[in-house]
Amino acid sequence: MQTYLETPSECFSDLKDYPFSPNYISVGEFKMHYVDEGPKNAKETLLLLHGEPSWSYLYRKMIRPLSEKGYRVIAPDLIGFGKSDKPTDIQTYTYKNHVDWLKNFIIGLDLQNITLFCQDWGGLLGLRAVAELDSRFARVCAANTFLPTGDIPPKEDFFKWLRFSQEVSKLPVGKIIQNGCVSKLSPDIIHAYDSPYPDESYKAGARKFPTLVPISPDNPETERNRQAWMFYKNFKKPFITMFSDGDPITKGGDIFFRRTIPGAKGQKHTVIQGAGHFLQEEKGELLAELLSEFIRNNP
Repeated sequence: MQTYLETPSECFSDLKDYPFSPNYISVGEFKMHYVDEGPKNAKETLLLLHGEPSWSYLYRKMIRPLSEKGYRVIAPDLIGFGKSDKPTDIQTYTYKNHVDWLKNFIIGLDLQNITLFCQDWGGLLGLRAVAELDSRFARVCAANTFLPTGDIPPKEDFFKWLRFSQEVSKLPVGKIIQNGCVSKLSPDIIHAYDSPYPDESYKAGARKFPTLVPISPDNPETERNRQAWMFYKNFKKPFITMFSDGDPITKGGDIFFRRTIPGAKGQKHTVIQGAGHFLQEEKGELLAELLSEFIRNNP
């Protein structure tokens, strides 16, 4: 039996603009938390996947307007993040385990007719889930993310982030979110991003994620990601990109998606102006409207 930490509930008291009731489901040995807003019997289900080192709080500006349009909106916290269980053994956090936890989550809730919105590691995991659970998904929106195989070396900005994440004595989660934004965040918002992690022992998942990105062809998940790309070369379901203009790490990745994936042809791809890596934090309301428009245009 693996040991894990649960962030005390009082750490999440009085979070700014995050009034959502908690929901939990077991995915293997651990519990995954998720926000579930809107009608449970809605025709359309929106799955919003966060990345590193954020949590579902990142989607608070999108959840309400989308659920008010009648969509079922689900925003989970990945294992090790937010209100989900946080295994203490850092070796538990593998790319494969994260994919499996996500697939168990989708199957456990029996989600169907899903429109995926994925950013950062939400794409590295969510795009794999689409490839492996294709029949459950209707559409995909990729934002500031990629599906790396290690065949193309990442940019120097990524290597700087990788070194920082492994060498810094205390991982400053809230400040990392701030540094990934163009606009200045208020102290209460930075506090909200820090809230799942009372001390460093809660940050094993956040510490591990940067090291799991396939940056060379010998990564254990490289072959599965290559297989996923073969899947996407024949993916004809609607696929749209919403990358920001201020993210040096993922800039240009949207072009690769648009050129490779048949379902991306003819879609209204958007470059979000005035936003950094965490574009949901800065332009969440706009993203919600664009996502809703994407669904309406691709019934």
